[in-house]
Amino acid sequence: MQLTEDYIARCLHEAKQTPSTDGYAEIPQPFDAESLKCAAVLIPLVSHDDEWHLLFTRRTDAVESHKGQVSFPGGACDDEEQTAEQTALREAEEEIGVRPRDVRVLGRLNPMVTITHFRVTPVVGVIPWPYAFRVASIEVARIFTIPLTWLADASNRWELFRPDTGQPIVAYHPYDGELLWGATARMTADFLRILGF
Repeated sequence: MQLTEDYIARCLHEAKQTPSTDGYAEIPQPFDAESLKCAAVLIPLVSHDDEWHLLFTRRTDAVESHKGQVSFPGGACDDEEQTAEQTALREAEEEIGVRPRDVRVLGRLNPMVTITHFRVTPVVGVIPWPYAFRVASIEVARIFTIPLTWLADASNRWELFRPDTGQPIVAYHPYDGELLWGATARMTADFLRILGF
């Protein structure tokens, strides 16, 4: 499989757009997007050492929520924002200094409902590598990448299903000292599934 930007964009475009969950939340039935808080994240793809990597951040212990957790750049929507892309790009610029004009947006993943009552839309975009990041040190402790090939290797992750809901919870084994789990791990696994891994 040749993972070109065009191929990735086509996979995202053709994917069925139905709400998913972080494994802890339940999707409201019927699904009522208005009852959930709006948020978006950028799933940054970088080409490094002739292969694709996903870029992650580790949050500081000073942030209000999800202290010390691995995440994608992102956050709550501002009132004036009309699209998930606007929110994801603004948050990426605020958190790690990636200018919106430097991101080639390829598409979206399914919206995800989280246990904290957010409806998070993951936006996939390619950023240049290397990049002169400007880290908001109050929010972000570290920026790092993980190769897609490592993430796609089933031996590097585990998945269990909650007996009460049957929903899958995903976590990865540590990579370079970082633990990827929860909503970010679920988004990563969803992205890999859409690509055919």
